[in-house]
Amino acid sequence: MTAWLPDETTLHHGDGPRPRAGEDADLFAVLREQAGNRTAQVTAAGAAWLAGAAAYPRSTLAQWESHPSAPGVLPCGSAFDVVNVPTLFGRRMLEHLWADGPGSGPVAAHRGRMLLFASPGTAQRLPSLLDWEEWGAGPGGRPGRDPLGSDGGGPKVPPLLCHGAGDAVTVPPLTCGPSTSGPRWLVAPDTRTPWLPGPDVLLWACVRVARSVPAPAPRISIFPPLDQGAKVYDVSRRR
Repeated sequence: MTAWLPDETTLHHGDGPRPRAGEDADLFAVLREQAGNRTAQVTAAGAAWLAGAAAYPRSTLAQWESHPSAPGVLPCGSAFDVVNVPTLFGRRMLEHLWADGPGSGPVAAHRGRMLLFASPGTAQRLPSLLDWEEWGAGPGGRPGRDPLGSDGGGPKVPPLLCHGAGDAVTVPPLTCGPSTSGPRWLVAPDTRTPWLPGPDVLLWACVRVARSVPAPAPRISIFPPLDQGAKVYDVSRRR
């Protein structure tokens, strides 16, 4: 599982000399300094991994170096896929992944959703696995049974947004404060080769969350059940 840990293997970008006193430190030097203070969201190696998803990694790193506190946009399908879930459901998925499963890859939060970085190909396979196991969306892409089981059919996984080849996602800034609004890292990338869950792992987590939701309590009425065969008379009109 990736975490916010100092990275001591890749401390600066490129093979050039380190900045001298009075010069602006490059992006990796900033990340290294913040990692030493245990406030970094992304380590130097994690930034290199993220940039590797872009068509031009060096240009992406240069752009981040100029604007380290600005969000970025990266394509999916080559280095990673992204599974976009509601925040509450995603939080429960992470609890199961960390407590009972193998952990998680990088995770970000954006606009009330949680972005789980997964292995390439997950965006295509996960919806099919959910449908095969009858946990996915209903006909026409509509949600199946309610995730809380309020429709009487049992719990169901809410519709997931899976981003794969041909899609792009917004990634949080590499450096940001705890009070910064907008996208932010919950589990930041910290190595050049982070472990990423596949569709089978995320399927397991989705099913565990759906099954762990308690069933709604049956409604208890103080009135006797209605006699379906009883005749009903209109007594509103009197002679």
